[in-house]
Amino acid sequence: MRKPAILLLVLAAMLLALPAHARGARQGRLLEQAQAAFASAVRWSDYEQALQLVDPDWLAANPVTDLELERYRQLRVTSYREGGSIALPDGTVVREVEVGAVNRHTQAERTVRWRETWRWDAAAGRWWQGAGLPDFWDGH
Repeated sequence: MRKPAILLLVLAAMLLALPAHARGARQGRLLEQAQAAFASAVRWSDYEQALQLVDPDWLAANPVTDLELERYRQLRVTSYREGGSIALPDGTVVREVEVGAVNRHTQAERTVRWRETWRWDAAAGRWWQGAGLPDFWDGH
């Protein structure tokens, strides 16, 4: 009599864990898709498209001006190397990236190491990139 009860408890625990696992797998797939879309937009120097994936809260605090977008448009991205990722305790995912670009006018090349931060928005059911665009000018 004890064996069936234990078996039922184990099955119930597995069924309760299943939706959480499925939700985690879904979030993982959505993160991969968002990261790939962001990387593709930056690789093709499509900064307007990349900004569509940037956290609206970050953009509200750090608006990108038309002048800044013009500066980005002068660059042609030549490389986008994705490094390791780490999930922080708060659920944010940080990914190291190295981005190379050439100025279309001067042919000067720049390479920056940069950290993408990704935040899950449960209300929107999507990931937002929370670090803006790479700073090729290092604050200049």
